[in-house]
Amino acid sequence: MSAHTTQISGPLVVCDHPAEFAMGDRVAVGDVGLVGEVIRITPHACYLQVYEDTTELKVGEPVTGSGGALSVELGPGLLASVFDGIQRPLELLRERAGDGIQRGIQAPALDRTRRWTFEPALKQGAAVNGGAVLGQVKETPAITHKILLPPHLNGTLATIADRGEYCLEEPIASVRDAGGETHPVYMFQRWPVRIRRPVSERLSPDTPLVTGQRVIDTLFPIAKGGSAAMPGGFGTGKTVTQHNLAKWCDADVIIYIGCGERGNEITGVLQDFPQLRDPRTERPLIERTVMIANTSNMPVAAREASIYTGITIAEYFRDQGLDVALLADSTSRWAEALREISGRLEEMPAEEGFPAYLPSRTAEFYERAGKVRTLAGETGSLTAIGAVSPPGGDFSEPVTLHTQRFVKAFWMLDRNLAYARFFPAIHPLDSYSEYAGELAQWWQNLEQTWHEDRSALVELLLEADKLKGVVRIMGEEGLSERQRKMLLAERVIKEGFLQQSAFSPNDRFASPQKQAALLSVIMGQVRRLLGDETPAAQATRHFQLDALIRLKDEQSSKEIEAIRAWPNTNPR
Repeated sequence: MSAHTTQISGPLVVCDHPAEFAMGDRVAVGDVGLVGEVIRITPHACYLQVYEDTTELKVGEPVTGSGGALSVELGPGLLASVFDGIQRPLELLRERAGDGIQRGIQAPALDRTRRWTFEPALKQGAAVNGGAVLGQVKETPAITHKILLPPHLNGTLATIADRGEYCLEEPIASVRDAGGETHPVYMFQRWPVRIRRPVSERLSPDTPLVTGQRVIDTLFPIAKGGSAAMPGGFGTGKTVTQHNLAKWCDADVIIYIGCGERGNEITGVLQDFPQLRDPRTERPLIERTVMIANTSNMPVAAREASIYTGITIAEYFRDQGLDVALLADSTSRWAEALREISGRLEEMPAEEGFPAYLPSRTAEFYERAGKVRTLAGETGSLTAIGAVSPPGGDFSEPVTLHTQRFVKAFWMLDRNLAYARFFPAIHPLDSYSEYAGELAQWWQNLEQTWHEDRSALVELLLEADKLKGVVRIMGEEGLSERQRKMLLAERVIKEGFLQQSAFSPNDRFASPQKQAALLSVIMGQVRRLLGDETPAAQATRHFQLDALIRLKDEQSSKEIEAIRAWPNTNPR
């Protein structure tokens, strides 16, 4: 007995014979085989979330179960690829259907014809447990791809292939389990997107993810294995900041999820990333990047799947002992997909129409980040950074508030800073990071005065912000000389330290050593400025404040000693 559609409401399709399906099953809907997933089962009906356009789908068309959950393929060939929300390669879809994406196309995520040079790491007869490293493949010049045993498989290595070239569908090993049954092992594996990949142990994040952006690394750092949110209204630079993070952060692999963003933004990413040079290898950045492209004009339900597709791929690379950075732009579009499906299911809405389970789904996503000890005994990390797009820049809306509950770094993008062309436009007072204390010792090893200088910088910004309130009411005439100097010091800190230009060859990326040295020099000069009796009107020239602001652009990350020697290195 086969199931047939009985009701169609946009991406929500209802079919009969629910006994044939299980929760989370992947299904093919209609004559064209639209990809869907079972999201609710009742005694008389089965509710399906369809990840493709349901236009022209009719009541009475067949629904076929796959017998398995919505899964992704994990193996060599992931890097430098661009997928849609359900891991269909866009290049292959374009070859088959032209510029549009034809409905119902079943495209394998990984190339089955390409041959990879496999180098075994174990010998026949070795005892192996799930997650063991069987060998490796040189996937790109930057990344060596480790071939992992599926996590559920334990036993003895019955056979293992010699060094040579193999395609993905050729077994490269076999494992005999405790019951005597032999299981073939391939260079790729499948994993359900909604289930976390297991690890041996979760570790405490204690190493910073260096981004090269001073306002992040110094004021609001994020640890490898941490989680961060970047809320900002339209035009505040969320996408630009994420591109900078993708290019400069010291992660081994970048997973970029364009979730429901405008098509021109995703097009820009697809065009720019293959052209960008990786500063670590001087090769195309795309060689260590996986991209999930799901634009706002694609079916809304696919946004929900794209988040899980991306983080499952990220977990796979983490299990190889790599540091992975996942950038999601933006999680607000994912939440909107949850809201639409919830509404069509006629569930009781919560705040602003979002489902009551929005907080738990948000927590599930960010909790998959972390620094771990893998099943193979290596250390890997997955850092999750999600952009949030609050409507009208309203940070009190539910997605922003719930995200803030579950992340430990909160980088609030400020519209006024962005409109003043101050980038990164991260507000230095409204943002925060709970990793600052945990990572302080790491920075202290670079510069003994780092903690003291950072604390003084934050305190000065707070005091200067209060003085600006006085200026708005009374004007600068109501300030003392010291208070006027404090406003000068704030300008030096903001323009000379926090602001960075992507067009400056010396300052587009600031190494930790440059950040620590620059902070020490600037705060030392600020202390002398505030302690001196020179009138504020003459202080800029007397203390060479304009030259101090230019220091970041004049000295690169390789010229640390020249920064420390300032102002001796500055021609008056």
